[in-house]
Amino acid sequence: MGLVKTTVEISDALLDEAKRVASRESSTLRELIEEGLRRSLDERRRRKGFRLRRAAFRGKGLQPGVPGEWHRLRELIYEGRGG
Repeated sequence: MGLVKTTVEISDALLDEAKRVASRESSTLRELIEEGLRRSLDERRRRKGFRLRRAAFRGKGLQPGVPGEWHRLRELIYEGRGG
């Protein structure tokens, strides 16, 4: 296992609490930090991205007599609706 020393800035209160937890559990601050990072990274890997459900339907396209151009279709949809 390779080791790298690094500096991380965290709040005093968080560091104090982490030290207390590590001491209470007979662990080290390093082990606690590594455990937290592993859990956080695992959670991010497990998250699934948003996936839009397939909303297609079976059919053969537009009905006869329905225009294929969007502007004409829009006019038909809003016909008689005042706009």
